[in-house]
Amino acid sequence: MFLAIFGVCFYTLAEKITHSVIALGSFDGVHLGHQYLLRQLINTAEREHLRPVIVTFFPHPSHILTPEHPLKLINTIDERVELIKSHGVDTVYVQEFTKVFARLTAKDFVLNTLVKKLNMDTLILGHDHSFGRNKEGDFDYLVALGHQYGFKVQQLKPYYQNNLLINSTHLRQVIEQGAFSEVNTLLGYEFSLFGKVIQGNQLGRKIGFNTANIALDYSNKITPKKGVYIVHSKIGDRNYYGMMNIGFRPTIDGKTQTIEVHFFDLNKDLYYQKIKVCVLHRLRDEFKFDSIDALRKQLEKDKQESLDWIKNH
Repeated sequence: MFLAIFGVCFYTLAEKITHSVIALGSFDGVHLGHQYLLRQLINTAEREHLRPVIVTFFPHPSHILTPEHPLKLINTIDERVELIKSHGVDTVYVQEFTKVFARLTAKDFVLNTLVKKLNMDTLILGHDHSFGRNKEGDFDYLVALGHQYGFKVQQLKPYYQNNLLINSTHLRQVIEQGAFSEVNTLLGYEFSLFGKVIQGNQLGRKIGFNTANIALDYSNKITPKKGVYIVHSKIGDRNYYGMMNIGFRPTIDGKTQTIEVHFFDLNKDLYYQKIKVCVLHRLRDEFKFDSIDALRKQLEKDKQESLDWIKNH
């Protein structure tokens, strides 16, 4: 059974959790490094007959502490919970992050939430993780606290892939650069965008390239840099490939950024449907063309290059 448990004002608990092993953090991306931690969490739970629990935070701390510079995130909270679930952890405690919560000491959070509410026997930390007011809750501090209050603390080694330390900061950078071969390798799954199909100016239809205009569900979701990408989506019971443009449509003097997807071999109306678009490969930058006909000719080239890439991957 899967439980998503929301802390503080959203807190509900269908059953009492006893004897848990806990890992906590933002888990943005649920990337290969996080997946390594999840495996260690599950292994410890099975070996010591404990319940594996993830504690994460929403909103992201940066959105509360530095709202003038909110961090763009790899996952929405729903995506994050579903990804954690897919790796075998059936309990996720989502702690509401507020300015009041940010002032809590590490000791207060550990004793009142992790120990009293979640009955923690063991805490697993990433190699550089700390938490609490002024980030006082580092490994040494928590080991001392554990000796006093009866829980164990493990700290994992850093996780490397091809000599690269995998972390969310690096992944956000390569997503913004559009390097999706690296992105999807380091995530261990395909990066995606999710939103509702809305009505656009229907220029694509006039030049033989119908597009689905996507309004993202979450304003703080990171998007790749402007350009054209090969993508795919499951619509109904079928997978459709296509190409996506992110940008301002400079050929028609667009003023706002849009996300438009042309699906190959799809001839149905998608208006107001919600779709998930998985990003596979970057084709090119967004250009301003001299005419609509020049744009159409480039789209034909993009389509052929996309089909060739899909055939070979």
